[in-house]
Amino acid sequence: MPRTHDDTWDLASSVGATATMVAAGRALATKDPRKLIDDPFADPLVRAVGVDFFVKMIDGELDLSTIPNASPARVQAMIDGMAVRTKFFDDYFSDAMDTGIRQAVILASGLDARAYRLRWPAQTVVYEIDQPQVIDFKTTTLADFGAESTAQRRTVRIDLRADWPTALREAGFDAAAPTAWLAEGLLIYLPPEAQDRLFDNITALSVPGSTIATEYVPGIRDFDADRVREMSAPLREQGVDIDMASLVYAGERNHVVEYLRGNGWDASGISREELFRLHDLEVPVIEEDDDPLGEIIFVSGTLSG
Repeated sequence: MPRTHDDTWDLASSVGATATMVAAGRALATKDPRKLIDDPFADPLVRAVGVDFFVKMIDGELDLSTIPNASPARVQAMIDGMAVRTKFFDDYFSDAMDTGIRQAVILASGLDARAYRLRWPAQTVVYEIDQPQVIDFKTTTLADFGAESTAQRRTVRIDLRADWPTALREAGFDAAAPTAWLAEGLLIYLPPEAQDRLFDNITALSVPGSTIATEYVPGIRDFDADRVREMSAPLREQGVDIDMASLVYAGERNHVVEYLRGNGWDASGISREELFRLHDLEVPVIEEDDDPLGEIIFVSGTLSG
């Protein structure tokens, strides 16, 4: 079903199910003996959502022969990809805190457990923004698991399509203090104009010295919906409510690095392939038809004075 301006979801369906899929990737990357990342909360969150496919995935019980292109090498490449993605954003927050920033905002936080698992400096406030049912599920699940936030965690229970800047201020956000912003795994689910509006709002709420991190997927411009629908059919047959062809907004949109620079951010990008090499991981060879979104550019920047 195509996206609408007021569609909703839970963590087992639509956009919400992609958050669970990403958490499953983090759980698998955490189990990897190379230990590039450590997310002890990803596994219990995935189990709590209860989608059988993802639970079997983290338990290593999936019959890969039933899933096209799911060779052991391809699966390992996906795990490694999630590992380098997670580490990039983990390191981003660490670097931001090293500069003295003590306020962070995680947009569309989903099942991101960084507020709990990262070592935040004293007096750090972390704001998590997402739909009420997503925030409530994660908060309750991790409380039952005995997790405690290592920062002052403040939740903003609102859809990003609503007036989230006002809700963020009402939650205590200090627009006069430098902020570390994160928009991970979000942009492809926004229409082009909403992507620009997101960055405009972030810029309006930021003072010089604030930082931002996100990613850019150039292939979204030439996204082949029919091919993606064909590739995701086996997942739907196994009860996974994810149809990427209907969830993302394809077509022309502004280049994230260039747009941020135009708004005063000293922004730069690094490719996923470069991150693989940086961490001494084998760069996967993936046929173009098997990766409709193509390369991912991870972006970070600082607002100029």
